[in-house]
Amino acid sequence: MKILYSKWTSESLTDEQRLERLFKTFSYILLHVNGDVEQALEWLAYLDEQYKVLGGEMTMDEFITALKDKGLIEENDGVQTLTPRGVQRIRKDALQEIFSSLKKSSIGMHETPNAGNGIDKLSETRQYSFGDLPTNIDMTQTLTNAFTKNGIDSFSLGEDDIEVYETENLTSCSTVLMIDISHSMILYGEDRITPAKQVALALTELITTRFSKDRLHIIVFGDDAREIAISDIPFLSVGPFHTNTRAGLQLARQLLRRTKNTNKQIFMVTDGKPSAIYDDAHRIYKNSFGLDPRIVNKTLDEAVACRREQITISTFMVADDPLLVNFVDDLTKANHGRAFYADLKNLGETVFVDYIRNRRKRYHG
Repeated sequence: MKILYSKWTSESLTDEQRLERLFKTFSYILLHVNGDVEQALEWLAYLDEQYKVLGGEMTMDEFITALKDKGLIEENDGVQTLTPRGVQRIRKDALQEIFSSLKKSSIGMHETPNAGNGIDKLSETRQYSFGDLPTNIDMTQTLTNAFTKNGIDSFSLGEDDIEVYETENLTSCSTVLMIDISHSMILYGEDRITPAKQVALALTELITTRFSKDRLHIIVFGDDAREIAISDIPFLSVGPFHTNTRAGLQLARQLLRRTKNTNKQIFMVTDGKPSAIYDDAHRIYKNSFGLDPRIVNKTLDEAVACRREQITISTFMVADDPLLVNFVDDLTKANHGRAFYADLKNLGETVFVDYIRNRRKRYHG
């Protein structure tokens, strides 16, 4: 590998930092090309030819070798493919990218404002009750109570003297993330599916690494709805589909009904109004113009069904069509949920800020 030396400054990057930056760039390109490593390498080679993204310090062959050494890609029958570690790396890069614009105080455990059995001690104390952990005893206040009641000369410690610190009541939650893969996600040359995938990858990394007791399901919906694995997200692509929002909500409700968690929620990332449903005979009914009363009413019925089962829907829209806004308002009112109108740049931040905020309260329907 050829190394070029230049004058050092405080902003200079080390070789390792430069390589990390290239890995992140490669991860983002992979999202654009639906996990196709060969195509991503072609894009990177083109960018290097035009803009010298490799910095003139390594060749493409050397970068490919670095990817293999890191265990991110492997060669099968002459074709470069992602490894499981490579998929995880994309999730980590997505998480870092999404949270880079958030305040540190936004991220943490899923505390509620209610005191209860938890881990982190609060400043408030209360009288000891059976089952409290000895490690949570406030020794200073406990001894003060005993001395105040009995005096120093006749010290005696009773159960009613013991005070313990309150702890934050940590909750678990079941979440379904719905991703719209209808054709409108790439309509008119706008790429809306890539940031949607980035959000999904970041959310899965957040839950699997920091909220290990939580449950997360990923659903994609177009003409129909289906559940996918976390490892499938980088490879998602948009199809020639209509938007069957009702089918997505129905599947989400079925999945959440199986979980034992009290807190249940749906995040729906979409840019299109519902344009398809299945009728009672399971035949698909479509209207490409959207907002067909038959489709809209059935979709709103599903939002009401979610509300009755105490499932909150947070809808994240990446379009601002007035008719679409009216529909989302109706869906939000029917569910008693939330609606966010975000552009492509702040979609990820909106999703995660709302996710953390949801965990700071209990759901009562």
